[in-house]
Amino acid sequence: MFRSIFNFFDKFEDHIRGRLSRSPIFYTIIGGVAIVLFWRGVWHTADLLQAKGGVLGFLFYEPINLLIVVGILLATGLFVSYFIGDTILISGLRKEKKLHEKTTKEIKEEEATLNDIKKVVKELKHEVDEIKDVVEEDHKVHHG
Repeated sequence: MFRSIFNFFDKFEDHIRGRLSRSPIFYTIIGGVAIVLFWRGVWHTADLLQAKGGVLGFLFYEPINLLIVVGILLATGLFVSYFIGDTILISGLRKEKKLHEKTTKEIKEEEATLNDIKKVVKELKHEVDEIKDVVEEDHKVHHG
């Protein structure tokens, strides 16, 4: 039962995303509004639970709630990746400099390396195209 419900919503989501991706600005507006309303609902729910008093009031009291949530975010690994971002973390682990810290020489060296890579990829594509032509010609001769 759960799997069929999951599959339905999975296909439904794929269909909606496919349709909305044709209109990126409209997609962005719908997504932005939905995200804001989602977090507004979370915020108001937390306020309502705090207003109940008792244990819920204590748990949803802002300073206590902040400690609980930071603990959860740290435990799940989301705290750092959300607030700093994966790209910054990866560049830090690789000991890469930020773009504004790089010297002109380093930037030119990276550009040269990228150009070399592009050249190699272009050559490989040319070779693959040649092999493809030979295989197609061979196929026509033997099967055509």
